[in-house]
Amino acid sequence: AITAAKVFGARAVGIEYEQALVEFGQCLAEAEGVADRVELRKGDIFQSDFSDATVVTLYLLQDLNLRLRPTLLDMRPGTRIVSHSFTMDEWEPDDSVADDSGEAFLWIVPAKVAGEWTFRQQQGDEKFSVNLEQTFQRLRGTAGSSPLTNAKLTGAQLQFAFEDGGQVTRVSGTVDGDRIDARVTRGGKTERFVGTRS
Repeated sequence: AITAAKVFGARAVGIEYEQALVEFGQCLAEAEGVADRVELRKGDIFQSDFSDATVVTLYLLQDLNLRLRPTLLDMRPGTRIVSHSFTMDEWEPDDSVADDSGEAFLWIVPAKVAGEWTFRQQQGDEKFSVNLEQTFQRLRGTAGSSPLTNAKLTGAQLQFAFEDGGQVTRVSGTVDGDRIDARVTRGGKTERFVGTRS
């Protein structure tokens, strides 16, 4: 939390189970001149509400990461999760980096997009249906009988393509709950569509 405030100018909250470490951390924050941007709380990470965070950093053992994983996956799409040394089992990281001090893993919380979607043209009558299957940030699915290709989900940003009648349709959009505001490109022309989940 102190490094986040000092190096990146962030407003940071630290949650620590041991009261003595909370007090020690507060002394360090004051000594580093960032006490106005660092809040250290005594608490249990599994009982604490940190749903407003945009970045969550963890240094927990593997089994604790897995115990916390459902809470992390329910956070706002696009929230960044960074874990030092330990992974999230089958939730593969979006990126990782290693140096002499160890390895760090990055996940970007994905929007929940699984289900049947109907995309309707904003200025016209065209529509098409897509079935999306999701495993964390990994996507697959179909548009009619055509399999999706280049399917990607990063936070709330989604993209995929499919072939229909010998023509490739590319879709990119932003997910907001049961709605996707999309740009659909085919035949060299891009139009606005809105996807709604059944």
